[in-house]
Amino acid sequence: MLRHIVMWKFADFAEGRTRDENLDLVASMLKSLYESGKIEGLRSMEIGKDTGGTDMSYDMALITEFDSEQCLANYRVHPDHAAISRYVKKVRTARATVDYEF
Repeated sequence: MLRHIVMWKFADFAEGRTRDENLDLVASMLKSLYESGKIEGLRSMEIGKDTGGTDMSYDMALITEFDSEQCLANYRVHPDHAAISRYVKKVRTARATVDYEF
C-alpha cells in the first residue's frame, strides 16, 4: 500500500473566488472524484481544512491510499484528476507532498 499526502496554501482570491470558496470547491471536486469509483486502486481519501491558522499552516491536506505506485501513477494522469489539478494550480500559492509505503 502507498500513502500519498498533499498540502496546499491557497491564494486569498483567485479565479473569481475567495480562499474559503476555493477550499470548498476543491474539496467537493476531490470528494466527487473519489466517490465516482473511477480511480482503480484508490482505497481511501481524506480531505481536511486547516483549523490552526498559524504561519506554518497549510490551508488544506489530502491524504489518499493506493494499492500500489502504479495505481498512484494512473491517478495522476487520469483526466478527471488532471482537470482538478489544473484548477488547483490556478488557486494555490504553495504545495507540499510526500508518498510512502506502509
